[in-house]
Amino acid sequence: MAKKTYPLSRVYRLLEPGPVVLVTTAHKGRANIMTHSWHTMMEFEPPLVGCVIGAGSYSFDALRATRECVLNIPTEHLAKQVVGIGNCSGSRVDKFEKFKLTPLPASQVAPPLIAECYANLECRVVDTRMVNKYSLFVLEVVKAWIDPAIKDPHTLHHRGKGAFMVAGTVIKLPSRVK
Repeated sequence: MAKKTYPLSRVYRLLEPGPVVLVTTAHKGRANIMTHSWHTMMEFEPPLVGCVIGAGSYSFDALRATRECVLNIPTEHLAKQVVGIGNCSGSRVDKFEKFKLTPLPASQVAPPLIAECYANLECRVVDTRMVNKYSLFVLEVVKAWIDPAIKDPHTLHHRGKGAFMVAGTVIKLPSRVK
């Protein structure tokens, strides 16, 4: 099998880090939602998530100021809202209203949960040393919620340029790790 070179500008499409999330923030009395796919687990206990949010964006400024957010994990049925949220700015639009999503109060942080999402992770920023250079926030998940009615969540995975994969096929292989 012959290999061919792949453009470095597209490498991110090969290393998709996990499901697309909707990041909620709350600042100056206003909640916002941002579509986000650049995050990774950094530690298991306590659960730490590395999260890159573009400097200067409405969500970046809110997260930097408040040091709190919620990572809401949507499933396939919210695909159109996920893309729409990613294509407008919270500085000009109330995204909860525009995309008909329901904010629910969180228990540990000020930003709301999104009711329609399969899972919600309440987070606090615990490390900002890489924010200025890389826009990388380290978040600690302080409370996690799931919808127990959803047994097999079909999450969205961003492939770049408007392309997404939907998780759904589950295979089980022997593992000693729980």
